[in-house]
Amino acid sequence: MATTGIALTSSSSSTTGVRPDVTPNSPPDEHPAIGLIGMGAMGTMYAKYLADAGWKKIYVCDQASKYDSLKEKYHNCPGIIVLRDGHLVSRISDFTMYSVEAEYIDRVVEEYGPSTKVGAIVAGQTSVKAPEKAAFEKYLPEDVHIVSCHSLHGPSVSPLGQPLVLIKHRATNEALTLVENILRPLQSRYVYLSYEDHDVVTANTQAHGYGLGKLAFLSLGARLLCRGHRNRQGEHHAPDILEQVARLRRPRHHESIRAVQIDQFSRSTTEIFKLMLTGDAAGLRQRIYEARDIVFGTPGQSDGAQNRAPILLSEDILDRFSLGKKPSADASSPLGDRAAPANSHLSLLAMVDCWARLGIKPFVHLDLAATPIFRMWIGVAEYLFRSQERLDSAIHAALYDTSHRSDDLEFVIGARGWSQCISFGSFELYKERFMHTAAFFESRFEDATKVGSAMIQAIMDSSTDSDTKCRNP
Repeated sequence: MATTGIALTSSSSSTTGVRPDVTPNSPPDEHPAIGLIGMGAMGTMYAKYLADAGWKKIYVCDQASKYDSLKEKYHNCPGIIVLRDGHLVSRISDFTMYSVEAEYIDRVVEEYGPSTKVGAIVAGQTSVKAPEKAAFEKYLPEDVHIVSCHSLHGPSVSPLGQPLVLIKHRATNEALTLVENILRPLQSRYVYLSYEDHDVVTANTQAHGYGLGKLAFLSLGARLLCRGHRNRQGEHHAPDILEQVARLRRPRHHESIRAVQIDQFSRSTTEIFKLMLTGDAAGLRQRIYEARDIVFGTPGQSDGAQNRAPILLSEDILDRFSLGKKPSADASSPLGDRAAPANSHLSLLAMVDCWARLGIKPFVHLDLAATPIFRMWIGVAEYLFRSQERLDSAIHAALYDTSHRSDDLEFVIGARGWSQCISFGSFELYKERFMHTAAFFESRFEDATKVGSAMIQAIMDSSTDSDTKCRNP
């Protein structure tokens, strides 16, 4: 249970003796002591940006077994001091961030939370906030501020301009201001949410975008694994657009996937494939057009989605980032290098249909707190669905071109298999299947990370969207 302490008041923020308007340019003795508990990829990213900005007192720790290696890693890094455990970090830090996975947050806060310095500010860099909120309320002393955060991007993506959620849960305005100033070196744009709103938004941006995208990736991997393909690029049919973004980053089996969304994706994939098999042109066209109208707006009507500049401003953005070699142009082919062979793009048809069936309008959250990967998935789907010619070509291929039919069948089987795997509630089963599929692409993970990060940055650079709902730091 939380220890009983001094109740927070408007003057409690001065308990630490740190001015809320402090900056890295302030005298070092005025700098806040910044604590990072957990030095995985995100903790390391925060330490780097904060130290590079000039903060002089950054105290970090990780698991006890990593103490020596962590100390060696940072022995020559000004401003970063490695401590042995979270007790030492918590008792000295004016601002403590728990950068641990949501599944471990309760245990870690239970152990180190009671050691938190009086009047300090505590944050958590978890992607699912409900467990974090429960742990903070249960184990942190009452005289501690809670201003949590969440950078909505991976560690390999530059934080510049990316959404950074700030959650003022139990804190004064001065405490929030101090957190804003501490994190300002990331140059992210602040998005202010409650714990509850955060989980709703991320469910729609990460689970619908990345979760479904990851399932599509896993289904694609299972399909290629079953067929023995390493890469479809260079075959007689054009690569599925999905494959252009399946390599955004190395997937991690322990990240959350929402079962309801995955179940609907599986249903969408199966039902669309049945329409393909029966040759129900009217039924397939009606279903796909309805999904397009719900998600991207009806063509010719002046709604928000239709008036937006497209995320992918040109096909060049897709073509620039490929791990495989593009097929050489064949002058004898009637397609030459001007037209792509037919492709059903079943994965994208199913993803947009899933969004529509669940009533998700992704552009609503795109402006608020879109992750780079969510922006990517919307952009690729938008590229197909907002072009009548490309969409009709995909529908025609789905109905009449059988060259992809065996691949699409494997994709459907893969999607259903993953959905069933998740519905069983067995993490070990999911993990085993995931690792088996991921091993198929293992030789390409390093290149994929580089290409994916560059691709995300190119899309962010080309985006003309203006953020009118969030406050820039």
